[in-house]
Amino acid sequence: MTRAVGVGVHGGQRVELTLRPAPPNTGIVFRRVDLPTPVDIPVNTHAVCDTRLATTLSPGGDPGAPKVNTVEHLLSACSGLGIDNLFVDITAEEVPILDGSAASFVFLLQGAGIALQDQPKRFMRILKTVEVREGEGSSLKWARLDAFEGYKLAFEIEFDHPAVNQTGQRFEFNMGLGQYKRDIARARTFGFTKDVEMMRNRGLGLGGSMDNVIVLDDTKVLNGGGLRYGDEFVKHKILDAIGDMWVLGHPLIAAYTAFKSGHALNNKLLRAVLADEHNYEIVSFDDASLAPAGMAELAPAW
Repeated sequence: MTRAVGVGVHGGQRVELTLRPAPPNTGIVFRRVDLPTPVDIPVNTHAVCDTRLATTLSPGGDPGAPKVNTVEHLLSACSGLGIDNLFVDITAEEVPILDGSAASFVFLLQGAGIALQDQPKRFMRILKTVEVREGEGSSLKWARLDAFEGYKLAFEIEFDHPAVNQTGQRFEFNMGLGQYKRDIARARTFGFTKDVEMMRNRGLGLGGSMDNVIVLDDTKVLNGGGLRYGDEFVKHKILDAIGDMWVLGHPLIAAYTAFKSGHALNNKLLRAVLADEHNYEIVSFDDASLAPAGMAELAPAW
């Protein structure tokens, strides 16, 4: 068991998070322990009730039910470490932003120790291409899952901003190589000063600061320390996508490719996959050596 205290990036509320082990086939379950009667919110595709700026879950996706916001960085860390069963006790509506990346969650989970369980991991293998698209011309965005014997993600961004344009716009990451912690986990969320006032007027971004967000004005990065990776912006989009895909409840055997996608389109993609049972199969490997490279093991501890 391990615990963290922080603030939510949007609500600015103090929140305490407790991570506890869960039995095989539990999945990841958030528990709102601050409510008079604690409410469990199991992570699954149809629990997603809002995707504006972050991924928000509620029981059964009911928009009027208790929620947990901004789950994607924690879920990304779980995916990167191969953790698929976990209880997350939370004392407010929003997962703490910590440093704006998944690195703190990786540290918390590995510090607590990660156990192998006595049942084989269950994967979702994509059998045929599923793609969702929105907009056209300069507003086009899309996300796709293809059959692939492993798990890799490729993302391309397009921000008409001088500081972003100087960095890598496209990145491909192969989860099977086991370098999530080194190559992806430290990439922070980012935002633009021109959007801050609009967000604050809507009661959002109240917990955001240069301690947990890369802040850009019209021309440059304002954070004193600069970027952690030369292509930190696109890597953060991959970090988010890894978390959004983990909402499925199973690690994927697939190739994810996206152009300018976000939480809403990622969830739309998962719903499109689940809408036709011929798109996928659930598989497990009694012999871990038969699984795609790097997929059956947990990520190594420090």
